[in-house]
Amino acid sequence: MGGADVVPGISGGTIAFITGIYEELIDSLRLFVPENFKLLFLGKIKQFWHAVNGNFLLTVVLGIATSLITLVKCVLYMLSTHPVISWSFFFGLILVSTIYVLKKIKKATIPVFISFAIGTVLAFLITTMSAAQTPNELWFIFISGSIAICAMILPGISGSFILLLLGKYQYILTAISEFKITILTVFAGGAVIGLLSFSHLLSWLLRKYHDVTVALLAGVMFGALNKVWPWKVQIDTANNKMWAWSMEKLNEHSLSIVEKSHLPQTFERITGTDAHFIGGIAAALFAVVIFLTIETAGKKIGTKKKKLKHRRF
Repeated sequence: MGGADVVPGISGGTIAFITGIYEELIDSLRLFVPENFKLLFLGKIKQFWHAVNGNFLLTVVLGIATSLITLVKCVLYMLSTHPVISWSFFFGLILVSTIYVLKKIKKATIPVFISFAIGTVLAFLITTMSAAQTPNELWFIFISGSIAICAMILPGISGSFILLLLGKYQYILTAISEFKITILTVFAGGAVIGLLSFSHLLSWLLRKYHDVTVALLAGVMFGALNKVWPWKVQIDTANNKMWAWSMEKLNEHSLSIVEKSHLPQTFERITGTDAHFIGGIAAALFAVVIFLTIETAGKKIGTKKKKLKHRRF
């Protein structure tokens, strides 16, 4: 999730869905309510930890932190040096995970189909937007944090991409690299408030309208495939220039860039660069294999846990 959230195009929420922890993650975040905080203030730390599913959340947070420390440079390096291969891998991963999410729908109804269509269209439109010029005042940093974190736990829409749309992607990355405490504290505060409040809404929707909500999330993932399409061309609207997708150009011209997806042969003709079609297909298939391996391992672990529970009782 940590590695995914750094990339403007793939969501940590998608990874949570793929690994089967999404609903538990949302439900666990929902447990941060005044009733449980009373336990903490009364000194009942063990009871508070158990009440908020602390072991699970700590594991997730440590995993994200470890990824941020160890994998971010690798992910950014691959995007800078082998963008087509990298985006092909992400595309295959999100596509197969969308199918996996759709399988969680218990009954296909008209509202479910409508919800999927709305999610698809909404996500597609978001991926076609360009970044905006926004203020650097602390109040807007707070709002940016609260909005971005909501996107980070939504499958399909990357929090980094939302920061890019808000014109704050490079600004926040710079603040992290230069360790600007005030900016990071305000951003983190907005993220915490946004995460806890939005998780309540998502948890409620999943409990009350499970199939419709899952269909909407699956639609968001499907529509966001446009953002991770491997053969993208970046267009600098300010200078009317275009080139093959580039991380460096994205950071340099983020306020005026829009991206357009093309077929591999069109991509080669427009950019004059190799489409790496075979490599891209191989990377996408490799992502599918990894996903199926994780899913199979998850099922085996789940089966073993059920057997152990039956033996205990």
